[in-house]
Amino acid sequence: MSMGNDVIETRKDADGKNKNKIFCTFCPSKILNAGVARLINMEFALPYVHCKGEGEGNQTESISDYWLIENMFTFENIGVSHTVDKVKYLACADCERGPVGWHDVSTRKSYIALCRVKHE
Repeated sequence: MSMGNDVIETRKDADGKNKNKIFCTFCPSKILNAGVARLINMEFALPYVHCKGEGEGNQTESISDYWLIENMFTFENIGVSHTVDKVKYLACADCERGPVGWHDVSTRKSYIALCRVKHE
């Protein structure tokens, strides 16, 4: 899933970083502060959003617009899954809904899907 270019352009500043703070779409938890993540375009198939305790299926959604976070300590609040095929899935630390993105174990970089978070 890709957002429209006009919507994406309003989310980033002149340096390609997130203009606004980033929040969970299900609760008021802040995930990232403004200006800490860089917009990138790459295809990655994330599992569909679910709550902790729901049966995890293998259905995925192809998403191409992500915020790249170079250092895990940049996050304000984030939950991290166990490693699955060199990837850790990221979810809201408070309500545990997700995944909102993933963490690549080999590069130690994290990615948050624009379409799975709020920008305020």
